Amino acid sequence: MSEIIRHYLSLTDLFRLQLCYQNVTGSCAKAPYSPGPRLILYTLFSLGAVLAAFGNLLVVISILHFKQLHSPTNFLIASLACADFLVGVTVMPFSMVRSVEGCWYFGPSFCTFHTCCDVAFCYCSVFHLCFISIDRYVAVTEPLVYPTKFTVSVSGTCIGISWILPLVYSGAVFFTGVHDDGLEELVSALSCVGGCRPLINQFWILIDLLLFFTPTFVMMMLYSNIFLVARKQAIKIENISSKTEASGTYKTRVSKRERKAAKTLGITVVAFLISWLPYMIDSFIDSFGGFITPSYVYEIFCWLGYYNSAVNPLIYALFYPWFRRAIKLIISGQALRVDSSSTMNLFSKKP
Repeated sequence: MSEIIRHYLSLTDLFRLQLCYQNVTGSCAKAPYSPGPRLILYTLFSLGAVLAAFGNLLVVISILHFKQLHSPTNFLIASLACADFLVGVTVMPFSMVRSVEGCWYFGPSFCTFHTCCDVAFCYCSVFHLCFISIDRYVAVTEPLVYPTKFTVSVSGTCIGISWILPLVYSGAVFFTGVHDDGLEELVSALSCVGGCRPLINQFWILIDLLLFFTPTFVMMMLYSNIFLVARKQAIKIENISSKTEASGTYKTRVSKRERKAAKTLGITVVAFLISWLPYMIDSFIDSFGGFITPSYVYEIFCWLGYYNSAVNPLIYALFYPWFRRAIKLIISGQALRVDSSSTMNLFSKKP
């Protein structure tokens, strides 16, 4: 125990020697990373940001360019990819500097904007995934009437809600400064020049938890029902003979396709929850537990959530053959042909 205390004190002394702004009174302490670990961290975080930006950009281009992919579900996926792309462009690069250097060099105004984007895009993803879950539930349970129930216009409404509500909420909370009402003394005690970790009072933490866990509960219930229905359908399919009527065969094909899509998107939901649950739990403990989580723990949980934006394109590439073919066409330049958007078949074995 004494060795741990001495090690902690040595780190504290090192923090005191390295400041974000050496000649500024009240400067924050700089992270005590040597050049080697610093390079490794910058490399890991940069790879995550690049994958989040370019991977999701490929998803958006693929779905919007190829008319064969124009469906209500895919439009929701493209919009979700847009949110993940913005995380890779507007959030991760600046968080990378904050995490590695331990300092915020971009000013207090941009800190507020950065925090607003961070929160907004997280909830934007939650709402998108919730609507995708609803879409998959209808598609699996009622495959024949699904096209008339979940139309492109319905998908557009879901996309609008998924963007407008998080942006309005995060802007209203952080740009007005109500997020730290009642915490003035704590803010004054912890604030320093070069810091960017806004404190949030208990009321807004509860609102955050409701906004996160309510859609999460809906998703878990829907996907539980989806897989129960899928299991029953799989049993029925095994009992269907080769003499099944055409309508029954068509329904079987549709059900199988929709179940596969539901499985892939269910994996996306699980990945999202694994990525963001630690951060949300930490926020709750931070606010109601009576102590402040160490900065390095906070940064680890933040980056676990950020990396979810980089993971989604990998999930699509792993489970969606059409996405792999679309990437090949885009990278090879074949997608630039005038008629490529309508003539290329992404669902054949050879596009």
